[in-house]
Amino acid sequence: MKEKITDRHILDEFSERKEYSFRLLYEKYHERLYFHIRRIVILHEDADDALQNTFIKIWNNLDKFRKESSLYTWIYRIASNEALAQLKKRKKQSGLNLDELSEYFNLSTEGDSLFDGDEAERKLQNAILKLPEKQKLVFNLKYYDMMKYEDISKVLNTSVGGLKASYHHAVKKIEEYLKNN
Repeated sequence: MKEKITDRHILDEFSERKEYSFRLLYEKYHERLYFHIRRIVILHEDADDALQNTFIKIWNNLDKFRKESSLYTWIYRIASNEALAQLKKRKKQSGLNLDELSEYFNLSTEGDSLFDGDEAERKLQNAILKLPEKQKLVFNLKYYDMMKYEDISKVLNTSVGGLKASYHHAVKKIEEYLKNN
């Protein structure tokens, strides 16, 4: 069984063996980042584009990483920003509003082998789509990625208290949506 690669090991290897180190980073994070991005942008094609842009930015900037935060939170910040950029691009191109995007989500996940969502999961995703952008991000990072508030704070560059409030409001809105739909 392959031993678990630490972020410290990846960073230590980067100065000597850049491509090898990047391959380790990719293997460790690509699947988690894909699903993080996918929950934001919804569409597989958009998730692939945002993921590719994320890894390009990581490749181009890893040697400049200042280690003021963890590698994990730095990577998630890049992925979150790329996902939001891709979402804005998609909304601008398509002109879809949230209700239309919610309906499109229902159609886009059916038959998708990478996203095996049942009816309850689709309802949850529709509820999440109704949230304001910040609440959506906070909810996804806390609920799906099981990040600690301190790490989310570093990813989104905001206070822990503000995150707790955003998460609380998001949960209340999701509960209300699920109760009424």
